[in-house]
Amino acid sequence: MRLLKEDTHIDFLGKRKIAAIISGVLIVLGLFSIVYHQGLNYGIDFKGGFQVRILFEKVVDLDELRGQFDRPGMGSVSLQTIGDGNEVKLVLPLTNSLGSGAELTENLKKLLAKNYPKLEVRSIESVGPQVGDELKKSALYAILISLGLILVYISLRFHWKFGISAILTLAHDICIVVGFFSMFNMEFSLPVIAALLTVVGYSLNDTIVVFDRIRENMARFRKKTLGDIINLSINETLTRTLLTSGTTLFVVLALFFLGGDIIHDFSFGILMGILVGTYSSIYVASPLLLIMSVQTPLLKQQQSKNV
Repeated sequence: MRLLKEDTHIDFLGKRKIAAIISGVLIVLGLFSIVYHQGLNYGIDFKGGFQVRILFEKVVDLDELRGQFDRPGMGSVSLQTIGDGNEVKLVLPLTNSLGSGAELTENLKKLLAKNYPKLEVRSIESVGPQVGDELKKSALYAILISLGLILVYISLRFHWKFGISAILTLAHDICIVVGFFSMFNMEFSLPVIAALLTVVGYSLNDTIVVFDRIRENMARFRKKTLGDIINLSINETLTRTLLTSGTTLFVVLALFFLGGDIIHDFSFGILMGILVGTYSSIYVASPLLLIMSVQTPLLKQQQSKNV
């Protein structure tokens, strides 16, 4: 099945400067947002604390509810509605005046009894600060190790310039997706790390398909420049890229809009990752390969192997 005509020839590399500006702006905005918010909005997995889910009789006004916790010894409190608006996720710091465990449940009910006599504390989760710090390190190691192994594999399977281009592209994708989480002030938790690793795999798969076609065309077209070969290869794999990204996008959109609050952040990460990953496999990975081989030594090396 082809979405495009066989003789389609879009000059993708001709738009690489515009793409570089777009990528640069998104990365800078993400970094600025992280600095402005004084870091990412880490979830309880990373920063430690208590996460309480409370079911109210009817939809509550968050500003009014937040006022109930505006008292000495409470610390920084985060509130978020879930579902239809009558369920609230409350995040409390480890050091708060309500205590922990059963004591927290009782004190919470006493605190809200006057304005909200009918409520149900559905669950309480707690994570210590040391566990949160270890999870941060483990998440960072997981991403770095995956990038390192990918670099080794692609360098052995293709060429080290392909490997460097792929790794820089994946780093580009991760930075932009993390930046989106900061710009929208969304919670950064362990499911988001899982989403980032999924994005790495998805983006890499698309990039490898393009790189494989570039390598094949290097052997076929000995009189073409590397730029022409890259453009040709992207056009030849464009239908496959659009079909794969489009079908995956439908599923992720369903998860994002219908999956509920529990997987909302995860599906948002996947959604942004698919969009950024599809864009980067065309406008980032291939231009980086061209920049690293500006005098076409890579083309000559690859062609000499096939003589």
